[in-house]
Amino acid sequence: MTDAVLEIRNISKSFGALKASNNVSLTLRAGEIHALIGPNGAGKSTLIKQIAGNLRPDEGTVWFEGKNVTALNTVARARLGLGRTFQISSLAMDYTVLQNAVLGALGKRGKVFRFFSPVMKDKKLLAAANAALAQVGLEEFAHYRTSDLSHGQRRQLEVAVALTLAPKVFLMDEPMAGLGGEGSQRLMGFLDTLRQQAPILLVEHDMDAVFALADRISVLVYGSIIATGTADEIRNNPEVRAAYLGEEDAE
Repeated sequence: MTDAVLEIRNISKSFGALKASNNVSLTLRAGEIHALIGPNGAGKSTLIKQIAGNLRPDEGTVWFEGKNVTALNTVARARLGLGRTFQISSLAMDYTVLQNAVLGALGKRGKVFRFFSPVMKDKKLLAAANAALAQVGLEEFAHYRTSDLSHGQRRQLEVAVALTLAPKVFLMDEPMAGLGGEGSQRLMGFLDTLRQQAPILLVEHDMDAVFALADRISVLVYGSIIATGTADEIRNNPEVRAAYLGEEDAE
């Protein structure tokens, strides 16, 4: 589609006899949240890894801003503006909140192996890091050790680290995981505004969050997309209700 920032075309990936991705196509448009849902083992994480560059598809292509990026690795895709947060935290727990954000900003330069002390005196890196922390509401915690943050605050920090890359697209893998009701509501409000900065491909098991946030939802079952539509269309789709939402289609 002409307005697609990110487009996945006919991706397939097999592990032996297991077809983890089966001719998957989907798009992410500017300003939207497109949720990817499906039962455990549906192939969501495998698909996200192919989009991010951790895995190469056996067939199909990944397009970002009209460019075929299928052959690019994760670092190259991140530099183009593909920002990712993880299901399992990838933060450096012994570092401060600010140091984690600076590492993200440093990664945009492609110089992650520079000595840390000089980096923490780099005014441009510090400005980018502090701006990202302010955007997610963590500026007051800049000098806290990351391990001392709450689970929800760590999720916010992961988003801040992604923001330092000035992303044009966010890939978010279960950002609500482990959050309580208040934390989920706070993060939902933030994501609702974040889509205006960059569209979000959201993998999430929290159906309340998905149906509240998503402009479109794609349902992945056994490696195949069985439906794509609005929240109402997905709720009322008989195939989705039977395969994923746990309801039999009434005859």
